[in-house]
Formats: sequence, structure tokens, C-alpha cells
Amino acid sequence: MDEHQYDAWLALWTDDALYWVPSNRDDIDPLREMSLIYVDRQGLEERIIMLKSGDQWSQEPKSRMRRIVSNVEFEAGENGEVTVYSNFDLTEFRRGRQEIYAGRAIHKLRPAGDSFKIAYKKVLLVRNDDYLHNLTFLL
Repeated sequence: MDEHQYDAWLALWTDDALYWVPSNRDDIDPLREMSLIYVDRQGLEERIIMLKSGDQWSQEPKSRMRRIVSNVEFEAGENGEVTVYSNFDLTEFRRGRQEIYAGRAIHKLRPAGDSFKIAYKKVLLVRNDDYLHNLTFLL
């Protein structure tokens, strides 16, 4: 995502994928409370179409981003699935404004051939209860 390689990023996801960024608390029920992002594979595809179209003024010019991922932990699951926990710092710069997003990501990876695909991603932002300026890119 930092290089805006949207199609390559989308290809990493399963057909039944879920991408979730809770708001206000990390343990909300996304079907009953507001989330910053809560989309399935179709929702991811729609976001990518908008990002690639040039019609999304909030990403014109595109954000310049770099992230640092650390404290990576793996947990084996059933049927070869793996849950990966990591911490991240994402720095975003656009139109003279720099934002830093820090948090913890939880990925559930499912075997796909001789590799894995992302079936689930939950992003627990440290500032998920604060004003976020422009969250039109994907974390």
C-alpha cells in the first residue's frame, strides 16, 4: 500500500475477506456500533476502484506513506491457518500535513497453494477515539 500497488495488495486477500478498523474501543460489536472501516472483499474492491480512479479528491495528490512493523507474533490455528499479531507506525504525508498512525494489527492468514492469503485484518489504532484527519487510504 505504501507504493500504491493496489491490485497487488488486493490479490493478497481471500474472496471472503473482512477488513476492520474499530472506533472508540478495540472490542466493539461492529454490527451494533460504528467502526472507522468494516468492509468485506467487495468493499475492499470498491475502495481500490476509487483510489485508482483519480476521482477521490481526498487522495489527490496521493498520500506519501511509510510504515514500520515490529513485534511480530505468530499463532498456529486449525486447518493450517495462522494468526499474526504485529505493532506498526504508519507515517502519512499529504499537502504539507504529516500524520502518524500507530497501532496493532491482527491478520488471519489462510493457506492458498504454497503461500497464504489474508482472510481477516483488524487494525487497532491507538487513536481510534480521536479525530482522524483523512483516513481515505487503507491502513
